[in-house]
Amino acid sequence: MKRILFFTILSSVFFSCQSAKIGSDSKDKSIKDSLNAAISNIYQQELFNGFAVSVVDDQSVLYQKGFGFSDVKEKNPYTDQTIQNIASVSKTFVGITVLKAQELGKLNLNDPVNKYLPFKVVNPHFPKTEITIRQLTSHTSSILDNEFYLSKTYYLKPDQNLAGAKLNFDDEQVFNPSESAISMADYLENVLTENGKWNKESFSSSQPGSMYEYSNVGTTLAAYIVERATGQSFSDFTKQYILKPLKMNHSGWKFKEVDFSKFSRLYENPTTVLPYYYSITYPDGGFITNIHDLSLYLSELMKGYNGKGTILTKESYKQYFTPQLSASNFTERNDKNPYSESYNTGIFIGFGYTGYIGHTGGDPGVMSMMFFDPENNLGRIMIFNTNFSDKKGNDAFYGIWNVLEKYQMRLKESKR
Repeated sequence: MKRILFFTILSSVFFSCQSAKIGSDSKDKSIKDSLNAAISNIYQQELFNGFAVSVVDDQSVLYQKGFGFSDVKEKNPYTDQTIQNIASVSKTFVGITVLKAQELGKLNLNDPVNKYLPFKVVNPHFPKTEITIRQLTSHTSSILDNEFYLSKTYYLKPDQNLAGAKLNFDDEQVFNPSESAISMADYLENVLTENGKWNKESFSSSQPGSMYEYSNVGTTLAAYIVERATGQSFSDFTKQYILKPLKMNHSGWKFKEVDFSKFSRLYENPTTVLPYYYSITYPDGGFITNIHDLSLYLSELMKGYNGKGTILTKESYKQYFTPQLSASNFTERNDKNPYSESYNTGIFIGFGYTGYIGHTGGDPGVMSMMFFDPENNLGRIMIFNTNFSDKKGNDAFYGIWNVLEKYQMRLKESKR
């Protein structure tokens, strides 16, 4: 009799739990269906060909989905497995690698850059002032992106059909033939050394360490220093210490490191397809990934912020997320857009004026944004394969971002 009663109670508990789970799953599906519809409604404006979005907390991916097409002509859908480059959101990986190299005893943030370089980098306006690695990571090195940044860094992917592809993105952007590509080291030497053939206005008139001046070249130099200090290519170092531990199995820095069949076409606008291209300064914006892998990464960054990260020590993450600048480091501080990384910066990670932490990105055919709110422990990501240049596109872009914010807490609560 007792045994029958026990199994009766056990069965009651089991079916009660199952009913609760079914109810939770149903609620979660309803929220996601509603969110899908809200985003699809904006997509119907036909301002973007394809994109993917996600919402995460520090434990899991709460929502991820692709919309539109990765290839309009072939009608290939843009899914959560579609890969593409993500522009300057890539810089956040450079910050992680610098700190990992420091953990390994290979460098120190306060070291002068010339300790690691085979060529000498000096601001000619301040020849006696050392430029440090920390200054590179906070965009205060005084290194600028001169006119040769747009004209000498982007190269066409070899062996592609260029029929119908646009080769000049704007008046300055040029896609160079792949056979003329040089190495990252050669590019840096040419733009940063005294006798470099592209050393024209490569440094500002600000003393190193004094002013925030966003620099793609400075970011690339930091990545090159990681190579020099560790004896590994930047790509291999990233794979060993970030991608493999986080199981970001569909990501990499080069075409050969990913499944290219899943790579999205990129578009200057909804009707103009761009050629496949890469950058020889790839650490500043060339990371290739999908929304799924990038969501795993953002979840890890949130863990790190909360003292529970896995790819850096607690102390390294504390440095990563420590704001490096003050008002005196800015001539014009961005205190209008809460989702701009240009209000303050940690180690290649940006802070908006409201406290949001992350980075934005823009490249030919690429728009991206990745931020989390440390107060509610929720983060959002968007990756687009189409540029926009007008208010309507801007409104749609942020419209989708705001829809994700509207639903993020409901997604988190539905998981409880």
